[in-house]
Amino acid sequence: MGSDAILEVIALGAEDAVAARAGGADRLELVCDMAANGLTPPLETFVAVRDAVDIPVRVMLRASDGFAAGGAAALEALCARARALRAEGAREFVLGFLTDDGRADLPAVAALADAVGPDARWTFHRAIDHAADRDALRKQLADQPGLDTYLTAGSAAGVDDGLPTLLAEAARGNEPGYEPRILVGGGLQLKHVPVLRAAGLTGFHIGGAARPHGWAAPVAADAVAAWRAALDA
Repeated sequence: MGSDAILEVIALGAEDAVAARAGGADRLELVCDMAANGLTPPLETFVAVRDAVDIPVRVMLRASDGFAAGGAAALEALCARARALRAEGAREFVLGFLTDDGRADLPAVAALADAVGPDARWTFHRAIDHAADRDALRKQLADQPGLDTYLTAGSAAGVDDGLPTLLAEAARGNEPGYEPRILVGGGLQLKHVPVLRAAGLTGFHIGGAARPHGWAAPVAADAVAAWRAALDA
């Protein structure tokens, strides 16, 4: 696309996917129910998106709002949905669960990593921004197969507050637990791009910014294109 920057756009269905691809998105995060901050989409939605575009699609694995995996039955149901998505060709996913004390929920994460298979690639999403200790969480997850990305704003409050944390973590890229790509998202604005790019950050994630008419309207290709241009500048 003209630079090393990856632009990931939230899609709710095939119409969004086509518009995001036309605007220059490199990858999609496929979810449903943004009122609950993004849940696992129906299988048929994934199939429609898979058939509509030729760019990678990361599918959200989350059954309810928040960062708790739920009980054993809820986790197994989510693993079953992950296996069904995998059977339809999904190879990239988004997940992330915390314990009540703000640590990574390793049993839940490991169960889903096993369900999607060792060759799948996945993002640990903004649960990291709600962790009790970001550094400890990264080290907890350092050996998880398939983890190649952290979606983070650097702060639960968004990129404006989290910018110093993002820059500090980017500088630790060779340390254990810091090898996964930082995908910046959560209140990300175009004004943040120059300083993030100057620090060597290459992953950018947008949702509402791709929808100038709100979540009730589809992704706008021209809004995505504006981000593409900014990242490639």
